[in-house]
Amino acid sequence: MRRLATLRIAGLALAVGALFTAPAFAAPPPAGASAANLPKWEQLSPAQREQLIAPMRDRWNNSPEERERMFEHARRWQQMSPDERQNARRGMKRWEHLNPEERGQMRALFGKMRGLDDNARRALMERWRTMTPDQRRAWVQANPAPPKPEGGRPPRD
Repeated sequence: MRRLATLRIAGLALAVGALFTAPAFAAPPPAGASAANLPKWEQLSPAQREQLIAPMRDRWNNSPEERERMFEHARRWQQMSPDERQNARRGMKRWEHLNPEERGQMRALFGKMRGLDDNARRALMERWRTMTPDQRRAWVQANPAPPKPEGGRPPRD
């Protein structure tokens, strides 16, 4: 479940990052420009800072029921090491490319792994990798994903 939470945090960070950077730098960067060439926060103009912050402010104000979750995700993201953040980003990219059936399978798999120790997790993952698609479907039927928490927000599909 920690990995799923990490994936969700990464998803939020990626979404926020996409929302923040797209409007602020709508003009294409000059040829040869890279992220390292873009200014630090302190060097941004007030208008650029506002463009970066506005989408997050709007989301915060328009979704009071999401504020606690958003705040917790931001807190956990800041506590991650650079490697953990990179792994979370990779996981979100993989998640985005899964079809709904595969996402359901991943929810069931992560739900099952949540209660296992490290050795049992590794064994389950190895077994999962060797399963055929039909075997995976049968496994998911026998091991359904845990129900969503009461009042919880459904995952983005």
